[in-house]
Amino acid sequence: MTFTTPTAEQLGLLLALDTIDGNRADMLIEQAVNLALSVVRPLPDEATPVILAIAGRAYTNPTSASYQTVGPMSVQTTQPGGLYLSKSDKVTLKSMAGRGGAFTVDPTPATADPWASYPIGDFDPLLEWEPGWGPV
Repeated sequence: MTFTTPTAEQLGLLLALDTIDGNRADMLIEQAVNLALSVVRPLPDEATPVILAIAGRAYTNPTSASYQTVGPMSVQTTQPGGLYLSKSDKVTLKSMAGRGGAFTVDPTPATADPWASYPIGDFDPLLEWEPGWGPV
C-alpha cells in the first residue's frame, strides 16, 4: 500500500471547521507533503496525521504568531510564518518509516576465536615476572 495524500475535507474535519477554503487547504497539504519528503522518501502509509498537523498549523495560524497575557504582563512572539516541520514531526516521520531508534554494531569478525588470546604461548603462573616486560 502506498501513501495517499489527505484531502481538504480531512483537514477541515481535523480543525473542526464547518467550511474550508479548498484551494488553500490543497496547496498547504501539497507543500506539507513536499516538506515531509525532505525527511523521509517515500512517505510511509501512516504519515497522514503528520501531514495534516503541518498543514493545520499553517491554515489556522499563517504567521505563526503567539500572544500570552499573564496579569499585567504580555508577551508576543513571532516565528517565521508558513509551513514548517517541528522536531517531533521529523522524529515521528522517521519512526513511521522504521528509521528511528538505537541499534548495535558488532565489530567482532565472524571467524574470531572465542578463547582469550593473551597470554600467547605457555603460561606458568609460578614464573617470576619482571614488571611491565614478562617472565624473568
